[in-house]
Amino acid sequence: MSGAALGLEIVFVFFLALFLLHRYGDFKKQHRLVIVGTLLAWYLCFLIVFILPLDVSTTIYNRCKNAAANSSPPENSNITVLYATANPSQHPCFKPWSYIPDGIMPIFWRVVYWTSQFLTWILLPFMQSYARSGGFSITGKIKTALIENAIYYGTYLLIFGAFLIYVAVNPHLHLEWNQLQTIGIAAANTWGLFLLVLLLGYGLVEIPRSYWNGAKRGYLLMKTYFKAAKLMTEKADAEENLEDVMEEVRKVNESIKYNHPLRKCVDTILKKCPTEYQEKMGRNMDDYEDFDEKHNSYPSEKSLVKLHKQVIYSVQRHRRTQVQWQILLEQAFYLEDVAKNETSATHQFVHTFQSPEPENRFIQYFYNPTVEWYWECLLRPWFYRILAVVLSIFSVIVVWSECTFFSTTPVLSLFAVFIQLAEKTYNYIYIEIACFLSIFFLSICVYSTVFRIRVFNYYYLASHHQTDAYSLLFSGMLFCRLTPPLCLNFLGLTHMDSSISHQNTQPTAYTSIMGSMKVLSFIADGFYIYYPMLVVILCIATYFSLGTRCLNLLGFQQFMGDNDMTSDLVDEGKELVRREKRKRQRQEEGENRRREWKERYGHNREDSTRNRNVHTDPKESNFSDINTNRSATKYTRANNRTERDRIELLQDAEPLDFNAETFTDDPLESASGR
Repeated sequence: MSGAALGLEIVFVFFLALFLLHRYGDFKKQHRLVIVGTLLAWYLCFLIVFILPLDVSTTIYNRCKNAAANSSPPENSNITVLYATANPSQHPCFKPWSYIPDGIMPIFWRVVYWTSQFLTWILLPFMQSYARSGGFSITGKIKTALIENAIYYGTYLLIFGAFLIYVAVNPHLHLEWNQLQTIGIAAANTWGLFLLVLLLGYGLVEIPRSYWNGAKRGYLLMKTYFKAAKLMTEKADAEENLEDVMEEVRKVNESIKYNHPLRKCVDTILKKCPTEYQEKMGRNMDDYEDFDEKHNSYPSEKSLVKLHKQVIYSVQRHRRTQVQWQILLEQAFYLEDVAKNETSATHQFVHTFQSPEPENRFIQYFYNPTVEWYWECLLRPWFYRILAVVLSIFSVIVVWSECTFFSTTPVLSLFAVFIQLAEKTYNYIYIEIACFLSIFFLSICVYSTVFRIRVFNYYYLASHHQTDAYSLLFSGMLFCRLTPPLCLNFLGLTHMDSSISHQNTQPTAYTSIMGSMKVLSFIADGFYIYYPMLVVILCIATYFSLGTRCLNLLGFQQFMGDNDMTSDLVDEGKELVRREKRKRQRQEEGENRRREWKERYGHNREDSTRNRNVHTDPKESNFSDINTNRSATKYTRANNRTERDRIELLQDAEPLDFNAETFTDDPLESASGR
């Protein structure tokens, strides 16, 4: 099994990253470079999280092996060696099932780490500006991306230069390539740790609380109504913005003729517009006059680039709000169905609207209405409560360990206590499971916050393939910057990092790639030790929703149960959902009536028509011809009467004299003396 676990996890993590990217991105419409860059960034970050427990178990085995080799052999050492060789499972330093041979992990970590750093600091920012650019050529997009990233790169070079000056001024340090490399790693990890603690403090409280609130049906339904009211406002704003942008495109399309040099740019903009707008704004090929004959003011290429950028943004935003509105309506309808079925005596879950997509037969057989009722109305709330309690215990352990992980005598970090107890018995499976659960929980707290946060409309990870290229690339940048300090923080919590535990032991392959942080002592002994303690303050602020209250005071409506604005938005969202529900019910009733009418009378009509065609004889043919002529005469008379009625409507109507003895309905007949 040597190296097999590493290969299996590499394959598994790739498909996991591909699945998540498919959920948020759109493989068909987005550029391939954006998909590949984001997939590579997510894949490398998830790979670090999954492979690090194998590195820990391999390091513990190497420490045991080195300690056994350096210790003095007893008198019966030959017997011990022979017994250990014959029975390797009885020897205290037996190889773990997931042992990775020497020399593989350092190369693996070096490739993964530096590739992720190249992505997050150089390639992804450039691709982000390139994807958001409105240029019409590759050269124009590259130029725009370089200009936008000049300030970005200059800021980080300034930070790196400050660390470099510090090392150069310090007389006890001598600049070497390894030290210079360590300075760059320390600068990147310092920035990542600063953001990591902020996201971790939010996730440690919000994730358990979200599952606890998920057991409250009334709370979820009110929050869904609140989201519906906010989303309707955003949806209306997106539609208005799209209309304004399309009006600008229409004016440009009418002003720039077919033989203008910028006509290709206009055609490129038109291709990005929705189909209904493209049909309205077809190319004006009727006007063949030269554009130079009349000295009209034409838009410049720079203004067209700006317009192209606005079209891409407005179309993406409009499509995203439309899809999210439908998803939110389905969620609201389902929660209303759950509230209605909680008091059902038949224990059968009844849906108001059937799903438009046919379900799998396997799912229909096992997840029938009875099972669905017991799960949704009885088991799911209790399952969420138990899960919230378990996650809360994990959060308390993380907060306690973040505040005490620097203490080595006695060992106060609970993560370090668990790992050291397993290390004494060399229970490698327990070590890997404990390490994986710990780092996986930390990753969920950090990564879920990245998926939840929203920076206005510039950064927003929306599911169901509605995330734009800018947000995908930005998420890849955040993952690559947060994962290395997250792993270093985990190794510090478990006392596997020698620079924090101050123990002269063999470091893990991951920390050996990071280098010795003693080059920058004020970071290794100061910032890395005391800054994670701020997670306590952030958890308290998140528990009391201080950030939500501040945003609400600034005018950004947030869901708060004790606020009048929240109650108004909940009522508005409830009315919107009710209106959409009535609209959908009317549509389904109309479709059902048409279906019943077709099933009831459609077959009889087809059968009578078929029998009439089969049993036709010459006499009936002559009779049908006579009837046809009669019907034609009748319809001709009717058409004449209709034509007279049309002429009557075109004439000036005169008031009727109700005192007259007689009057006729048809003025044309009375005029002809009939």
